Amino acid sequence: MSGTTTDARPDGTQPKGTDPDRIAILGGGVMGETLLSAFVASGRRPGDLVVSEKLEERAADLRARYGVQTTDPATAVQCAAVVLVVVKPQDVAAIVQEIAPHVDPAATVLSLAAGVRIAAYEDALADGVAVVRAMPNTPAVVGEGMFGVSPGSACDEGRLAEVVGLLETGGRVAVVPEEQQDAVTAVSGSGPAYVFYLAEAMIDAGVDAGLDRDTARTLTEQTLRGAAALLADSDDEPAELRRRVTSPNGTTHAAITTFDEHGVDEGLRAGVRAAARRSAELSGS
Repeated sequence: MSGTTTDARPDGTQPKGTDPDRIAILGGGVMGETLLSAFVASGRRPGDLVVSEKLEERAADLRARYGVQTTDPATAVQCAAVVLVVVKPQDVAAIVQEIAPHVDPAATVLSLAAGVRIAAYEDALADGVAVVRAMPNTPAVVGEGMFGVSPGSACDEGRLAEVVGLLETGGRVAVVPEEQQDAVTAVSGSGPAYVFYLAEAMIDAGVDAGLDRDTARTLTEQTLRGAAALLADSDDEPAELRRRVTSPNGTTHAAITTFDEHGVDEGLRAGVRAAARRSAELSGS
């Protein structure tokens, strides 16, 4: 992503062009800081990063911790090659209206605001601005996030590849059509909560079986961590990995049979479907 442009904006003003290294982050909350931290850790210079955070105490903390600039949204996006919008969905319309006259047509706007469609940005920004919609999840805080990204109509392969590279500093990335974003939200966006829900039940069950809570938590944490690593490193389907652990009439068989009797599998499927429907309702899709 590079270069300057000399095309006048609709209001007649001349854009200043973009600095290919400059990234503006609009929103200094948990996810904004998570990405900021990942960028710095990956070797990006703090001087190339600028954050807009409306709470001065929070902005001062980010300046002190990362050595970055903080300023208002309109100033932050000037000359930025990539603009990350990491604010609450209800705040997107106002912030896009504020930055629209200042975003260079050669820039890419990356939205991490849940449920906000690409059209909401493309309708407000100058022609040529590439928009990418992304659904993150909370494990990005520890560098193990999952991002589902969808490119807008003006986003070419080069711009998309740069966005993917940026997000990979915080985890893994899957590129999907925008119409699949509700499914992404249901599977990975909300997914960490499903795992925590399972962990709660496993810990409580361990306590019921006689373990102290600390031991039950340690056993559960490492079991989930190890199982996830095994799944990630294997080419086998989850069903095959499960079968390998399930001896006929053994302890695991007893547990899985009970799960089936209680409809755990269908309950999980129904929950994911419900999350996808709710995501569609919230985004108006």
